[in-house]
Amino acid sequence: MRFALFCHSFVSCWNHGNAHFLRGIARELIRLGHEVSVHEPQDGWSRTNLLQDHGPSALDDAACIVPGVKLCTYRPEVFDADGAVDGADVVLVHEWTDPELVARLGECRIQGGRFILLFHDTHHRAVTAPQDIEKFRLEGYDGVLAFGEVLRKIYLQRGWGRQVFTWHEAADTVLFRPLTAAAETDLIWIGNWGDGERDKELQDFLLEPVSILGLRARLHGVRYPQNIRQRLAARQIQYAGWIPNHRVPEAFARARVTVHVPRRPYVEALPGVPTIRMFEALACGIPLVSALWRDIEGLFPSGSYLSVTNADQMTVALSLLLRDPQFAARQVQIGLDAIRARHTCHHRVEALMHIISALRSGAEPRVPVPAARAEQVVQL
Repeated sequence: MRFALFCHSFVSCWNHGNAHFLRGIARELIRLGHEVSVHEPQDGWSRTNLLQDHGPSALDDAACIVPGVKLCTYRPEVFDADGAVDGADVVLVHEWTDPELVARLGECRIQGGRFILLFHDTHHRAVTAPQDIEKFRLEGYDGVLAFGEVLRKIYLQRGWGRQVFTWHEAADTVLFRPLTAAAETDLIWIGNWGDGERDKELQDFLLEPVSILGLRARLHGVRYPQNIRQRLAARQIQYAGWIPNHRVPEAFARARVTVHVPRRPYVEALPGVPTIRMFEALACGIPLVSALWRDIEGLFPSGSYLSVTNADQMTVALSLLLRDPQFAARQVQIGLDAIRARHTCHHRVEALMHIISALRSGAEPRVPVPAARAEQVVQL
């Protein structure tokens, strides 16, 4: 089949985690013999910032990550949407796509397009900024792919789609896998400081425990204000800047432990939706401690990671993993087994094919559910 993917960016992961999953899905589709074209705007903010900070070579490197994908950039004011989907069997449109283009693709479908048209939502805006989602005209879309059950229910309640399916993100295990390297630091955290959605949480669950335990720590990401960089330097915490996502497995291999600190909107408004960083960390076999996040869908079996609710528990959890290698190794194996059994991009493409087949036939989709056998992880 021919797949056409529309997204904010595929080649740039600068403050743009959605690229991680889409790359993995494209890779798996190509591996299975399908054709994949990806369409992204030339002036997207992620691409623009990456070019400003790191130059064209960063884009050249990323363009080679998924061999066989056809990358197409466009200028919105002259883009031929009809031509882009001509001959496509499936069109997947990510929710960071411009609303006018989202509407135009829907019109293409209504006007006789013989492709399955799917809208893909991987953000909290449906709860925190519903007016943004209401701008999308989804009348021509065959279905919506929501990256968590709670988001699926929100779409159904608001009548934002004909059919809505839960389609969690997952690890691209071609890239995210255990690697062997000498440990250079105790703790690594990969994430963007951002726009105030987790400032206090990062202070409580990252900076304070690192300082109390005296850990060697390295932080990667973008949008770290100058005052935060000064605070890190005062605590002797290394800020190492942006890291391309395909280099993250190497960075994990050089650290002994990592933490997951979700943004507040996900904790409060979208429980049960892990960010892709959790899938990727577990796939790389690094011991993981997660703050606040609640696995209400039972995605991960007990023992995959440690779950904490305050700074004191985070300090205890990190200390335990660092001083007890056997305990850490058992946790790593449980997490790896969970990813390999149910949370790879192969599993998500398998689910996508079930959805496509059912939409074509008019049958009730029977989508494989990526649930673990146990609902809770070890908590402290």
